[in-house]
Amino acid sequence: MLFILVLYVFLAVFFLFIPGWSKKLRPFILALLQLGAFVFFFSKIKPIQSGSVITEVYSWIPQLNLQIKFTLDGLSLIFALLITGIGFLVFLYAGSYMKSYTGTGKFYFYLTLFSAAMLGMVLSTNMILLFIFWEITSILSFLLISFFHEKEEARKAAFQSLFITAFGGLSLLAGFILIGSIVNSYSLSDWIEHADKIRSSQLYLPSLLLLLVGVFTKSAQFPFHFWLPGAMQAPTPVSSYLHSATMVKAGVFLLARINPVLGGTQEWTYIIPLIGVITMLVGSYFAITQQDLKAILAYTTISALGILVLLLGIDTRLSFKAALLFLFVHAFYKASLFMIAGLIDKKTGTRNMDRLGGLIRFMPFTFFFAMLALFSMAGLPPMLGFLGKELIYEAKIQSPGIASLVLILGVTSNILMVGTSLWVITKVFLGKQGDYPKIPDEKGVFFLAGPAILVLLSLGFGLYPEFIGKLMVSALEVIHDEPVPVKLKLWHGFNQVFFLSLFTVTAGIILWLLIKTRNSWLYSWRKLNDKVFILQFSDMFTHGIDRFVDISKKSTGRIQHGYHRYYLLTILVFVSVLLWFQVYITRGWNLETAFSLKPFYISGLSFVIILATLFTLSTGSRIVAIISMGVMGYGISLIYMYYSAVDLAITQILVESLTVVMFVIILQRLPRFARLSARKTRLRDLSVSLIFGAVMTVLALKAIHVEFNHPVSDFFIENSYIRAFGENVVNVILVDFRALDTLGEVTVLTIAALGVYVLLRTKTSDS
Repeated sequence: MLFILVLYVFLAVFFLFIPGWSKKLRPFILALLQLGAFVFFFSKIKPIQSGSVITEVYSWIPQLNLQIKFTLDGLSLIFALLITGIGFLVFLYAGSYMKSYTGTGKFYFYLTLFSAAMLGMVLSTNMILLFIFWEITSILSFLLISFFHEKEEARKAAFQSLFITAFGGLSLLAGFILIGSIVNSYSLSDWIEHADKIRSSQLYLPSLLLLLVGVFTKSAQFPFHFWLPGAMQAPTPVSSYLHSATMVKAGVFLLARINPVLGGTQEWTYIIPLIGVITMLVGSYFAITQQDLKAILAYTTISALGILVLLLGIDTRLSFKAALLFLFVHAFYKASLFMIAGLIDKKTGTRNMDRLGGLIRFMPFTFFFAMLALFSMAGLPPMLGFLGKELIYEAKIQSPGIASLVLILGVTSNILMVGTSLWVITKVFLGKQGDYPKIPDEKGVFFLAGPAILVLLSLGFGLYPEFIGKLMVSALEVIHDEPVPVKLKLWHGFNQVFFLSLFTVTAGIILWLLIKTRNSWLYSWRKLNDKVFILQFSDMFTHGIDRFVDISKKSTGRIQHGYHRYYLLTILVFVSVLLWFQVYITRGWNLETAFSLKPFYISGLSFVIILATLFTLSTGSRIVAIISMGVMGYGISLIYMYYSAVDLAITQILVESLTVVMFVIILQRLPRFARLSARKTRLRDLSVSLIFGAVMTVLALKAIHVEFNHPVSDFFIENSYIRAFGENVVNVILVDFRALDTLGEVTVLTIAALGVYVLLRTKTSDS
């Protein structure tokens, strides 16, 4: 599995730099890569169904007990097949769709890495590694959505998606860290083994909420759903891939993956279904009123993701069966419909519903495949979507806790989906001819190859669903840790679910007829939405970011004002307050230092240093002040010498000598000495200096009596000669143990010296 991921990365990089003559072959070779990966995973179906789990483990960071671990089981197999299978068709489609655009090298580079990152995520069972792949998909989706970066809408949508999903990713990482701290491991197998311990921990609810924020942002759940319609600014192959088999399904996959760890609690079965059902209703409600064909599909994706999250939140065997089946249903019809939408846009020059109509005359095959895909989206027989809807209704009826609310909102949402599907069929393909900028045709076999294969698979699996059922059994066994029988069939007899389906279809047809026969009805609905929903989530997000930037500018203006004196005063005052507070709460310490004037020459030297300090503050001559400061520096170096710190003394003498010489040279070019600060300012500075100096003195005195079990100095004394081959401990610390710090200091001094050299060499003009 690692080999496949490495091959993805290698080919992505290789084809980014190949000569121009082979650019036409690039999408098809990458499509073959996807097909090869699909064949590999398809060949593992029988071993997985027989109970095998294929794992690959590589050492990563042994000190932290982290490994690169890839696992192919029933759940990851389903997602891997969807990612590679639909990826194969998307790359074929992109070969025709993207050939008229420039910069396609970057496009295929991003899309291939995006596919690899999604594969790596579903195969990872080390949760830190999973998080890394999770974030890579967010970054690459940002690059793909902003492919048409010359458009402001694309840049805005890309930033919005990155901000929201990256925020969710950080929340997800925090949740992983909390769970990892409970069991001291980031391996999924360890989490499952200690699931009871995790669920009984006080950190369970914070961990769950943090993980759910990550899931809800990634899978566009309410109230984070608004980034997904903006993502349609990406090229259509990206939209088809992102909405059907990758990116937005990452959150769904993670919910299924961590269910054995965090599922089975009241928090799980109330929070997740509630968010899911709201998202489902919001998506289906706004889908039918959109004017852009891709926007309609984007909102139906939000609704479908809400259904998936709802089913996983219900947390029953039946709900997981319905979720896994609907995973296939949605992937098949959504990838097909986005490809068809892109084809219509290419051939007619518009995606505006008000300008489309009568396309069946020009695009009969497109109409046929679109009709089958929309039937599946509406849940009509004999498509696979019908089986999915039946199973979903059955799961909702048996939903614990909030079954009534879930069922009512779910039926309402499905009615809207039926109406939307029928409206798209009739408005785009039937009726009178629309106002197209171009006369459409169906040239380009790869435009329709993907939709044809997917809708025919949906039709075939709807009539003969046994193969899908066997795949679901293996995945359900991973989630529930026990075999779960799956029996799928097109006809379930006359029961409650059948009558709910009949009511849904009937109500959806009535809604479609109202929209179709009364042209002003849909227009009035849109106007009502504009009046009721004055605040759009996308606009609120943009406004919030703008306000944050404005506040940051004002704060920066107040804090980063450019006055160095106030910076120092702020730092010293805050540090002094905090340190005096620390001194106060630790006031139980006893200062037992015995003050002595012996030896007399050190006491006398200290007295001279104090006098020099006071003289520096009070003198009116710069030369005298510099000499006084030199006396202070040389006096301190003598104290270092007395206590055998020869290295420090030499350094201090060199620094003081250079400082005195440089100051004297500079003083020659300065104006006459003047007192520019007021008396109050000098008193303020004096007060701050005394407060800070006093607290540092108290801390120094207290530090003498702080006892450590193992002083850090012992380590350096014991290891300086053995490890660094130096008898002078101070030198060894500076050169070896603080090597990077010393390197940084040397680098700074070198740059400063170069700067001085350049300034001295620069010739100034007389002008």
